[in-house]
Amino acid sequence: MSHDIITDDLRVAFLLFPNVTQLDLTGPAQVLARLGRSRLDLVASTLDPVPTDAGFAIMPTATFDDVAAADILCVPGGFGTHDAIADDATIDWVRRVGEGATWVTSVCTGSLVLGAAGLLNGYRAGCHWAQRDMLRLFGAVPVAERVVIDRNRVTGGGVTAGIDFALRLTALIRGQAHAELVQLSLEYDPAPPFDAGSPERASPATIAAYEQRVAQLAPGRDERLRALAAKRGF
Repeated sequence: MSHDIITDDLRVAFLLFPNVTQLDLTGPAQVLARLGRSRLDLVASTLDPVPTDAGFAIMPTATFDDVAAADILCVPGGFGTHDAIADDATIDWVRRVGEGATWVTSVCTGSLVLGAAGLLNGYRAGCHWAQRDMLRLFGAVPVAERVVIDRNRVTGGGVTAGIDFALRLTALIRGQAHAELVQLSLEYDPAPPFDAGSPERASPATIAAYEQRVAQLAPGRDERLRALAAKRGF
């Protein structure tokens, strides 16, 4: 398979599943929708509205049966990733589309879904910092970078890294000049109000508060992921 710059029409497929982190999806979707000569689909098991972690639903544009192949596969993350990994139809679709895609990509804990589908074995990959090491369960090599590119696998870190990831991917496909134009059109010029966006810079109290919140929202999630990895044959 060639991974040269694509100049023809592109089909971009985002996996959409319940309890997805909506910015994992909508951030890169906003960027990749500006690739030009492309079609973007939000793919779910049915066309019913899919609830997100932000309290509102997103409408799918296609079902698993509708999209048998794509040039770009992108899997977002969120607390719903473990249920996605547990669902055979979801993993089967991700594996099938990923095996034929020119670019196999993810944001946040979406890389764990790619891993569970057998698409990251032996690849360097990024993930949300809180579950990055869990990539090892699926034969991937976790990397503490905002965007990780390994051959045709492009994986982003947590949530907001999805915009960076999508701009990097845009540059790989359409060239840097086009990516810079998209960045300017979105006025993507971040200036965070606090220097607390990574565990390396956040205070111990902030990290502890985050970990307590996750323990309440998703108790035992690491143990469940280990069990799911074993179920998937890893």
